[in-house]
Amino acid sequence: MSRPDPSLYPSTTEPSGLRAVLPPVTVLRLATAWAVLAAFRVGGAAWLAAPAPIAAVAFAVLLAAIMTAAFAVVREADRLADRLGEPYGTLILTLSVVAIEVILIVAVMLGPGDAPTIGRDSIFAVMMIILALVVGLCVLAGGLRHREQSYNAQGAVAYLSMTGLLVGAALVLPNATGPGDGTVRPGAALALAAITVVTYGAFLAMQTGRWRRLFVQPEAGALAVPPSPSPACPHGDAPPAAGPAGARRIVVARAVVLVAALLPIVLLAHDLAVLVDRGIAGLGAPPALGGLLIAIIVFTPESITAVGAAWRDAMQRTVNLCLGAFLSTVGLTVPAVLLVGLATGTPVVMGIGPAETVLLVLTLGLTGLTFLGQRTSPIQGIAHLALFALYVVVLFGA
Repeated sequence: MSRPDPSLYPSTTEPSGLRAVLPPVTVLRLATAWAVLAAFRVGGAAWLAAPAPIAAVAFAVLLAAIMTAAFAVVREADRLADRLGEPYGTLILTLSVVAIEVILIVAVMLGPGDAPTIGRDSIFAVMMIILALVVGLCVLAGGLRHREQSYNAQGAVAYLSMTGLLVGAALVLPNATGPGDGTVRPGAALALAAITVVTYGAFLAMQTGRWRRLFVQPEAGALAVPPSPSPACPHGDAPPAAGPAGARRIVVARAVVLVAALLPIVLLAHDLAVLVDRGIAGLGAPPALGGLLIAIIVFTPESITAVGAAWRDAMQRTVNLCLGAFLSTVGLTVPAVLLVGLATGTPVVMGIGPAETVLLVLTLGLTGLTFLGQRTSPIQGIAHLALFALYVVVLFGA
């Protein structure tokens, strides 16, 4: 029986050679990002302190360069996903994207402004963008084209179980156990960071090991992949094939290009953080807007990839991207923010307010109802988009 989407499995037909790894679009993206980085190393200090019109231009240039590099990162990670198969490839993509987010958050935390809530705001914004907006677009677009779409229900349960635990511990529990202002005491911060790292690390080990089958697209009409290889589903628990030496070289080359695209984001993050702080203060905008901006910058390329997968009827790829991206965000951002705060003495506020708590419960509940059934439908997509509209209303206090 044929599989629903060949891109979910290891590929051995990708063209080899330097031109395949570095097509003109990738060369242009890398050149643009590194050129902007060089320019800001020379004149960035003056541009960041310049009057508002010049600073706005500098922000636009920085944003364009970081987005360009982010698209390059996502492209290489997506090619690795095609070659390595699920869930390895998608895991590379989500971890690459979340690494960018952590870099930007830490840059804002260590910037000149006062941003004690940036970690909390970013995690919450990612949740609303990924689990409400992007999931809504994916389910709606895929459903309108293919009516109903199937996925591996066991994997969805695993994602949602871990997500509910970690996000509740990070964003809700501090309100009940801390001083009452949403902060986390030093001892509790260390414990929360350690529990999050160990729990998420154990999940990754299982996801890429014996329980890999939970995150692979099942055969048509099935809701799960059998626990052992069988003629009907030969991949089962087996790891992806390593491939010939030439294929391994392509994987290594793409990993190098991915790092080359990621470095400009790391080195430009501080400059962008300075301008974000300045812009929010100048406009009198809500502090949570900074977290939303970071989430949009980081997850736009991956969101496009997820919607494209749903459009091609690769709903398992969409589930791995969306649910995996948010789980990675919590699993990596929470420890990073807490440990940076402890190391630098920077205050960190993690607890969310009552309105955000209601949105969190609605988001997790709706996502659970969407991905714990047999198939997705456009009706669920409309509900997710309505939920994101509610988030926008709450964010701007309308």
